[in-house]
Amino acid sequence: MTAEFSTDKPIYRQILDYCLERISSGEWIPEGRIPSVKELSVTMTVNPRTVMRAYEELSEKLIIFQRRGMGFFVSADGPKIVAGIQKTEFEEKTLPEFIALMRRADFPVERVIERLMELKKTKP
Repeated sequence: MTAEFSTDKPIYRQILDYCLERISSGEWIPEGRIPSVKELSVTMTVNPRTVMRAYEELSEKLIIFQRRGMGFFVSADGPKIVAGIQKTEFEEKTLPEFIALMRRADFPVERVIERLMELKKTKP
């Protein structure tokens, strides 16, 4: 699998987002081993240092940890930390962009509320 990277964000950040998504989706589980730096760099066809930079940031945020000689693992609190990061990003980036788009399109807030209520009824 060759990754398709966008030009609007550094590649290491896109790899970091990829890792966050794997943890958020449950594909990478707490205490479970994740791909090595070499494995992920080969899979994504990037320099191993680029993957290592993403892994270092994940380690600093206590989302993953390294066991010497064994590789990297998702921390027990990893999914909870990831959820917090995603909520913050949604509130600080995605929601303001959405609101700006609504305003430009003159889209009624009431319609958004209706749709949210419909979604709430279908999701437990």
